[in-house]
Amino acid sequence: MPVDLPSPDHPLRIGTRGSDLALAQARETRSRLMAAHGLPEAAFSIVVIRTTGDRVLDRPLSELGGKGLFTREIEAALAAGTIDIAVHSMKDMPTLQPDGLAILACLPRADVRDAFVTLDGASLAALAPGSVVGTSSLRRAAQLRNCRADVVVIEFRGTVQTRLRKLAEGSAAATFLAMAGLERLGLTVPCIPIEPEEMLPAVAQGAIGVEARAGDAAVARLLTAIHDGPTGVRLAAERSFLAVMDGSCQTPIAGLAELDGDRLRLRCEILRPDGSERLSHAAEGDAADAVALGAEVAMVLRDRAGPGFFS
Repeated sequence: MPVDLPSPDHPLRIGTRGSDLALAQARETRSRLMAAHGLPEAAFSIVVIRTTGDRVLDRPLSELGGKGLFTREIEAALAAGTIDIAVHSMKDMPTLQPDGLAILACLPRADVRDAFVTLDGASLAALAPGSVVGTSSLRRAAQLRNCRADVVVIEFRGTVQTRLRKLAEGSAAATFLAMAGLERLGLTVPCIPIEPEEMLPAVAQGAIGVEARAGDAAVARLLTAIHDGPTGVRLAAERSFLAVMDGSCQTPIAGLAELDGDRLRLRCEILRPDGSERLSHAAEGDAADAVALGAEVAMVLRDRAGPGFFS
């Protein structure tokens, strides 16, 4: 066995949050690395790291700051050498990594759609006026207020299981989850997938990214084998859009890039937090120009919105 491959004596340490979904994503990463390099499970060690977003559950995410709430402590452990790689939901990732760290692999993207979840499987359109809908996402809340101003939106934080429990307890009539998360957890719940034409997903929704120290050549070689090129191209466009928009957990922003051969189509939208206005724009270009395409769409929307749009 080459000396740069992990082994049971020197396992590769995989850092992750401790939620069931985060652990499922870490295990998927481990399985892909095992298959790509012919390694046993014992050659990997999953290290759980609690983040700010996991610890503080009694306040809205928008009050805790921008992106990084679910990544900061994990990245600190990676920079310190406590772990060797970090597995993230890419929709939680800031557009800039700390110095010395980089996303070196993206796994094949799962279902990008949101799921509208009720106890009886009712649709969003069938929801009675005045119904309470719980979500911690400013994007989902703004999109909901834009299309259903007759419902009440409340803060709804926690893991997938926590939100489902709150729903069962009657805290709300409905909530939103990501289809990708439900699929990765193997959960079957009464829900209706919402097509992107009706509710554009969060930037990078459904994608898993693997972060490592930029100078770790051995780890880079390991991760190259599991990187999904098409997902990387799509995320490059979406995250470029987000970076130029300066998007965070405090800004309702959505975006989705789709590949058709070498052509890339990017659809994006921004909303006022109260849902009173929604601006959208789409553009198409060569996949090789993904970053430029994302920046182009962002500049169009930023100019249309003007200052104070998200206030």
